[in-house]
Amino acid sequence: MDRLKLSLKLALLAAPLLLSTGSAMGRDDGRFTDSPLKPWFDSLRSHLGPCCSDADGVAVADPDWDSHNGHYRVRLDGEWVEVPDEAVITEPNRAGRTMVWPVKTAFGVSIRCFMPGTMI
Repeated sequence: MDRLKLSLKLALLAAPLLLSTGSAMGRDDGRFTDSPLKPWFDSLRSHLGPCCSDADGVAVADPDWDSHNGHYRVRLDGEWVEVPDEAVITEPNRAGRTMVWPVKTAFGVSIRCFMPGTMI
C-alpha cells in the first residue's frame, strides 16, 4: 500500500511538468525561413519569456480581441482569455496583425505573449 501511495504522489508531482512542457515546446518547420521578419519574430520576448517564432504565434482577427476593463483579452477556442499585462509586447508591431502566443495545458490556456494589431 505504501508503494502505491508513493507512486501516486510521484505521478502527481511529475504530471504538471510533463503536461506543461509538451504544449509549450516551440516548433520551426521551416515555413518562414525566407521571411524578412523571421529574425524579428524570433527575437520577440514578453516579461513572461520568449514568444518563440511566427510559427508558434496565432494571428487573431479583430473581432477576437479587444480591451476590457483596462486589459487586453483574446478569444481562443470560443472563450475569452484575459491577457496578463506582463505578456503584452510593447515594441512596434512590424507584422501589423494581432498575434497571440498561447500555452495550452491540461489546466487551461495561458498567454505567454500578445502583440496588439492596428484595429483599422
